[in-house]
Amino acid sequence: MLTRKQLELLDFINRRMQRDGVPPSFDEMKEALDLRSKSGIHRLITALEERGFIRRLAHRARAIEIVKLPESMEKAAGFKPRVIEGSRSAPPARALGVATGAAAELPLMGRIAAGVPIEAISHVERQVSVPGGMVSGTANHYALEVRGDSMIDAGINDGDIVVIREAATADNGDIVVALVEGQEATLKRFRRKGGAIALEAANPAYETRVFRDDQVKVQGKLVGLIRTY
Repeated sequence: MLTRKQLELLDFINRRMQRDGVPPSFDEMKEALDLRSKSGIHRLITALEERGFIRRLAHRARAIEIVKLPESMEKAAGFKPRVIEGSRSAPPARALGVATGAAAELPLMGRIAAGVPIEAISHVERQVSVPGGMVSGTANHYALEVRGDSMIDAGINDGDIVVIREAATADNGDIVVALVEGQEATLKRFRRKGGAIALEAANPAYETRVFRDDQVKVQGKLVGLIRTY
């Protein structure tokens, strides 16, 4: 039997995995559950692990495998066990590139800054293979190599390959590829505040940057991440 807070956290992690393909940060978990400190999140995660609902993976930043869900959540979510940091369960679909069964070939379009924005790069460097479950629907997908450490608290490290679904709009909290003033591209969390757009880092060393909404163009949403060890 899980407590209400344990159920809330398990549900939040599962929903964020479905939406983003990467784990929520501890700060996001704390905010979602309205807790005062991250120590409470650590206790809840430990309790879920001890009860066999999740498993933490060694040597990976906050990577968590959901082993099972309570029966009521399982039916509602159509649950299949998978790793938060990796593939999503949506069926393979058409993408920029060729999907072949369990894998999809996507173009690596260059490097994206997770730090101070760098010049946008739009040429194809090479093809990369990603799990077919990361590409869903009829939208185009592409891959980018991350440069910088401003998104490390979202589990995105320098050198990671991120899988992006093309999109022109985003919801608050989405991690997006944003084109700033038509010249610079960056990977940040998107927040709209009235007529302004905030691009938030996931690293306290970086400040949130705020622009007029006509200065920022969303080019895609993060749907997956590939890491080489």
